[in-house]
Amino acid sequence: MAEQTGSTPPPRNTSVTIACDQFYINGCPTYEGRFWKGKRIEGLLMNVRTAQGIFDDENPETIQRWAYPDTGKWDPDRNTREFVEAMPAWREHGLIAFDINLQGGSPEGYSKEQPWHNSAFTADGDLKPAYMERLRLILDRADELGMVAVLGVFYFGPEPRMNDEDALHRGLDKACRWVLENGYTNVIIEVNNECDNRKYHYPLSKPDRVTELIRQAQGVRVDGRRLLAGVSLCGGRIPSEAIALASDYLLLHGNGVSDPARIAEMVRETRALRGGCAKPIFFNEDDHFDFDKPDNNFVAAVGEYAGWGYFEPGESNYRDGHQSPPVNWGINTPRKQAFFNLLKEITGS
Repeated sequence: MAEQTGSTPPPRNTSVTIACDQFYINGCPTYEGRFWKGKRIEGLLMNVRTAQGIFDDENPETIQRWAYPDTGKWDPDRNTREFVEAMPAWREHGLIAFDINLQGGSPEGYSKEQPWHNSAFTADGDLKPAYMERLRLILDRADELGMVAVLGVFYFGPEPRMNDEDALHRGLDKACRWVLENGYTNVIIEVNNECDNRKYHYPLSKPDRVTELIRQAQGVRVDGRRLLAGVSLCGGRIPSEAIALASDYLLLHGNGVSDPARIAEMVRETRALRGGCAKPIFFNEDDHFDFDKPDNNFVAAVGEYAGWGYFEPGESNYRDGHQSPPVNWGINTPRKQAFFNLLKEITGS
């Protein structure tokens, strides 16, 4: 069953809220009381980009690219099952959030063209039951583990395949209602991933109008509850004041930013925006590493009191990362191990 049909959702264990510039889980700040090397960690949201947790491909010409080596076939249910199986190890290392998207991300890491078709929406903006059932499995496990899902709605690869802006409005409304009607209290919304990417087709998806989507998401209410919402931009860029004012929290991307000093500067610039000073800030995508060095993007973000999100495209093999199916969701490479070990140290997990 992909949507509630009038039945009462089960009680939930994990609730995410915001107080000033801190995230709270179940009424307590995240990493409560934690300091690391004199830096306050309490209230931050450490996360990892796992956009392909419910991935599938409806293009018969490209689906074979994602075949599992041991079976020779792509299997979306296996992908989600292995995602869920990996989550407890992430949590044990101090990870309390992950980023997933209803339209995924590029399954080849960085792609000029995206001929595959991965989307939880029909062209009219209706939800596809199979995608939502896979999402349900992930959100249920996150709820059990005390984890937050940063649920992305639109991505610039599939967005042009939607019929019109009415379909975008319809899709966003249905996605938010699905989360609320199923009783989830551990989900926050990223309406668009990198809204300033030139490949978005509809003006509604772009920076000048994306605040309409943010406010729409915030306006969906079920039993008096609503979802926290924001939007991300491409690497190295900071939100406009309009986006900062509209958002419940502020998202940054570190892709393309090789100097940790610029990461710190981005946080300071964002906090200085009108509407930015009293809201949580976190990176939910950064493809820089150097976790064995005293100065890296993760440490720089934490030093300015911002959460950080690890984007792992892969080392020698893209499929060793978190982005290209068939994904190995485990902590299975030296670079993943380095991140999770540093995360464990910083969070005191």
